[in-house]
Amino acid sequence: MKTILLIRHGMTAGNLEKRYIGCTDEPLCALGESQVKALALALPGCDAVFSSPLLRCRQTAGILFPGRTVHLVQDLRECDFGLFEGKNADELAKDPDYGRWLRTGCTSSIPGGEDVSAFKARSCEAFARAAFGLPENGSAAFVLHGGGIMAILECFARPRRDFYGFHIGNGQYVMCACEDRILAISGGPLC
Repeated sequence: MKTILLIRHGMTAGNLEKRYIGCTDEPLCALGESQVKALALALPGCDAVFSSPLLRCRQTAGILFPGRTVHLVQDLRECDFGLFEGKNADELAKDPDYGRWLRTGCTSSIPGGEDVSAFKARSCEAFARAAFGLPENGSAAFVLHGGGIMAILECFARPRRDFYGFHIGNGQYVMCACEDRILAISGGPLC
């Protein structure tokens, strides 16, 4: 059985302000660095480390796994929030496009951005290529974004939950046992 760690990057300034930060390549803030340093004390070791190419994930991986090779996986990057990128719900409250998107449960295409179903598919395919190719009894850490973690768990975790039922905070992780392309959550805030 394989062991998989899904780790959400530490806090950024945009996260603190509850902004839609998808393709914006911002660094960890001081709080984010503190979160990740504390997390490093609790994480088990692993055989391989994979990361989104965005700076906040690369910084998180570097703090958690110093001196280790980190395999950057382009398709693990966060969703492109298009016209909503860099804004928060208060700033978008009167935007009719934002209202329409919210009424779909945030599942439709984002104006000027990425189709949500395409984002989920690319995240899951990228994860599957890396995770399911690990040797039996292997282990890997994936440092990525909240949306990617939710998409992966919605697709592969059992028992099933809604996408938003898999939300975890910045600087948190979920440990999963992986067998036959199924993830069983065995540690972290979703237990």
